[in-house]
Amino acid sequence: MKRKRTLEAPRLLGIIWPFVAVVLFQAMLGGISLYALSAMRGYVAGESLWSKGQKDAIYYLNLYTETGDEAVFQKYHGAIAVPQGGHDLRTALDREPIDMDGARRGFLQGGNHPDDATRVIWLYQNFRHVSYMEKAIELWAIGDGFLSQLDALANEIHIGFKQGRPSAASVTAWKNRIATINEGVTPAAKAFSDALGEGSRVLLRLLLLTNLATAVFLIGLAWLRSSKLLAQRQAFASALQAEKDRAQITLESIGDGVITTDVEGNIVYMNPAAEHLTHWNAEQAQGLPLAALFSLLDDNAEKDHLTLTEHILNGALRGGSEHAKLIQRLDGSTVSVTLVGAPILSEGQMGGVVLVLHDMTQERQYIANLSWQATHDALTGLANRREFEYRLEQALNGLSRQSARHSLMFLDLDQFKLVNDTSGHAAGDELLRHICAVLQSGLREGDTLARLGGDEFGILLENCPAEHAERIAEGLRQAVQSLHFVWKGRPFMTTVSVGLVHLAQSPGTLEASLRAADMACYMAKEKGRNRVQLYHPDDTELSMRFGEMAWIQRLHIALEENRFCLYAQEIAPLGVEEHAGGHLEILIRLHDEGGRIILPESFIPAAERYGLMTALDRWVVRSVFQVIRQCLDEGRDGPLAMCAINLSGSSIGDDKFLDYLQRQFSEFGIPPELICFEITETSAIANLGSAIRFINELKGLGCRFSLDDFCVGMSSFAYLKHLPVDFLKIDGSFVKDMLDDPVNRAMVEVINHIGHVMGKRTIAEFVETPLIEQALQEIGVDYAQGYLIERPQVFTCASLQRKRNTARPLMFKAPGTFR
Repeated sequence: MKRKRTLEAPRLLGIIWPFVAVVLFQAMLGGISLYALSAMRGYVAGESLWSKGQKDAIYYLNLYTETGDEAVFQKYHGAIAVPQGGHDLRTALDREPIDMDGARRGFLQGGNHPDDATRVIWLYQNFRHVSYMEKAIELWAIGDGFLSQLDALANEIHIGFKQGRPSAASVTAWKNRIATINEGVTPAAKAFSDALGEGSRVLLRLLLLTNLATAVFLIGLAWLRSSKLLAQRQAFASALQAEKDRAQITLESIGDGVITTDVEGNIVYMNPAAEHLTHWNAEQAQGLPLAALFSLLDDNAEKDHLTLTEHILNGALRGGSEHAKLIQRLDGSTVSVTLVGAPILSEGQMGGVVLVLHDMTQERQYIANLSWQATHDALTGLANRREFEYRLEQALNGLSRQSARHSLMFLDLDQFKLVNDTSGHAAGDELLRHICAVLQSGLREGDTLARLGGDEFGILLENCPAEHAERIAEGLRQAVQSLHFVWKGRPFMTTVSVGLVHLAQSPGTLEASLRAADMACYMAKEKGRNRVQLYHPDDTELSMRFGEMAWIQRLHIALEENRFCLYAQEIAPLGVEEHAGGHLEILIRLHDEGGRIILPESFIPAAERYGLMTALDRWVVRSVFQVIRQCLDEGRDGPLAMCAINLSGSSIGDDKFLDYLQRQFSEFGIPPELICFEITETSAIANLGSAIRFINELKGLGCRFSLDDFCVGMSSFAYLKHLPVDFLKIDGSFVKDMLDDPVNRAMVEVINHIGHVMGKRTIAEFVETPLIEQALQEIGVDYAQGYLIERPQVFTCASLQRKRNTARPLMFKAPGTFR
């Protein structure tokens, strides 16, 4: 702020206001001084008239005493009226309130000039108690007293003459009395005059000193103000120089070339960046026209025969609208730049132009790189999904205008994850590069090979007969199978599953074509991998996969409309209850568009296939926590049941989902011991490292874990010791037929025994008859779950606290539990 004020041009009022104030004060002081002196002069003039009238009155009264002439007496009256007017003035001013009219009449009666009346009255009002003025007024009053005596004597003499000729003795007596009054009034009049004179001189000296002091103050103020102005001017000049230096340093430091010219277009200044850009030295270029530095290679720029300077002066290159140009220097080299120019104005007059040149070489290279990166995969250099879909859409649009034969392939490497898991991502990346080279070598020139993500590739064969396309697909499969990839001495066998679609047979939209190829590739994997699956519109299996994809949109809408609901099924102890509140498994159901209940076996496969399981798991966790929180807030008596929540393999391997769970525990304040998470054996083994870390993190909070569908896989016992779960759920496929199949009963016994050896509790599913329950009790299984125990019920707060039945009724066999 201070620097900004320093650089401001000083305003005229800011400079002269002290002088104006002092001059106004001096003028006011002078006016007051003149007014006071004029008032004092009026008093002196009045005193002079008062003295003269007093003397004339005594003279005429003496003459009247001698002659008795009435005309002389009238002259006396005329003379005595003057001091009497002064008397009336004084008495009127002494009244409370002041009699202004009487004072003015008395002033005029005293023979004073009318213009002096206001000033005399003002001086009397405001300075009567000042020493000299107060003394003069006292002497004035004494003089008025003698004149009153004189006027009384005059009236006595006049009466004497009216009664007849007075005696000589009377006349002598009168004269003696007149002489006595004259002897008394003359010193008073002189003292009155002296007091006014002394007051006038004092006032004059006071006004003189005041004016001198004011003059000295004015000189001092002018000195200080001038010093401040000089200092401000110096600061302004210093700041201006600093700004100039800063601007100079800035111009020399910036990467853009800056050139200034005069109004004729001759160069005045060039910064170092402009020197580097034009290959000219600033000193050599000074005074030369712009055309001497470079020429424009833009045909449109010179077609109107205007110079670059004229374009700038016309506003064609004004800032805010950059213009890309290609300039050629004198050595013949060219460089792409953007030009921005503007005229230099000084007080409304054109002083020249400034031209800014920005080197676009790096930007153009950067844009080219960005454009390549936007359409290509960084690892393999192939086209990416966005570019592939663009080319496919162009091919499909061409089919609507002209018949052609195109084919689309989706390729997915088999067991690629094994390479990443066992040898790291560096090995996986190297394998992908080898695969790309193999695939590229098996394609025709002009075919599009793209990496769609991970280990998935897409191939677009344009203008390729169906038979040829199938041969290419088979050749690619064999080429990948023949690739022998070795990483750090360890060999890997590579195969690929291929989905092939002839575009003339598939629906004509981009989405439908991609979905058809994806489904064909998926079926190739389903049928054993390392094969080419040709898409047929009437294929039953593919139709089923299309149905799964249709579920995706329905599930998205159901999540948005909150049409899922929760059920709970009791897990009953077969011995001593470990958890006082019981044990429930939470099951998910879906209300379809018509309000019907849809079991999870209808939509879970589609959700797992297309990555919606984590979203469903989040919904389930939050909904369960809300019910538990409601029950805790209601403060019901008795312990709450432990809730077993099923989690998918995708959620277990998602670090964000682990963070989500921890936030939910914190937000709802749910005791972790009320929650048991169920994970399937296959998902745990597929994500073993993530599963172990996931389980340990939540067990650290106090949660429990159950391993579902145990022993369905081939490697269960080998991996079990690495999974720190609390419960083993014996798959219902072993339990439901254990009474009729000795092998199944033996599997139940073995699983139960190994689970107990490892310190885990066992839960048997599909317990639907009392005989199965009795057999499980004999084996020593800890918990039972199934329709014998309880059918799934809507999950509410009451589900968490209802009393468990010890006597279980026999119920007919029905479909087992659903997740």
